[in-house]
Amino acid sequence: MNIGVIFAGGVGKRMRTVEKPKQFIEINNKPIIIYTLEHFENNDEIDAVVIACLESWIPYLNELLEKFNIKKVKKVVPGGETGQQSIYNGLCAAKEISQGEDDIVLIHDGVRPLINPSLLSKNIACVKEHGSSITAGIVKETIVVINDEDGCVMEVPDRANSRVAKAPQCFYLKDILGAHEKAKAENKFDFIDSCTMMQFYGHKMYMTDGPYENIKVTTPDDFYTMRAILQVKEDRQLYGLDEG
Repeated sequence: MNIGVIFAGGVGKRMRTVEKPKQFIEINNKPIIIYTLEHFENNDEIDAVVIACLESWIPYLNELLEKFNIKKVKKVVPGGETGQQSIYNGLCAAKEISQGEDDIVLIHDGVRPLINPSLLSKNIACVKEHGSSITAGIVKETIVVINDEDGCVMEVPDRANSRVAKAPQCFYLKDILGAHEKAKAENKFDFIDSCTMMQFYGHKMYMTDGPYENIKVTTPDDFYTMRAILQVKEDRQLYGLDEG
């Protein structure tokens, strides 16, 4: 099985919304998380989806799943206090529906909707070949590494060999769940993301380049960027310019 593990446990403090968490903010009468889920719904290689959601918003999410005809979601579980804990809850839910040792999980932010179904297939293929797949973003500007103490530039990495780690981040379920169990046993709850955790525990990470617009909608600026990109995509379809 290939299982999407979506974590949507954030409250959206940086978005400065009052009425709804950021994953439920609407663009063109559709919540951000539904845009995200539709990519998993529309990929034939995705067998199931589980979601770790803010517990108080689970009933509302279930209403949205029915309204927008999202059929692949098999479990919705409460999120944790941190992103790491929410992912762990989602992975445990994935384990409950898992059908074999070689099941793959695609861990993804509920507020990262500007991906596409083909990216999911590329990630699955990379896991089958290498055991991991971290969606990457091409670096278009110069990156520098600085000394925190005095701000001095210590290194200027070659852009050709540099990437920004994004999502989905994909692994065999047994591997990533094992890493989480180790972290839990060692009281390590501050990993930035799954990629960081897996590398810490000795797994090799491989990258899969994704679309440049694969942003995480975290701030109002991100929201307006997403809305503009969706409008461009809609216009291309309207005028027959969509490349598919």
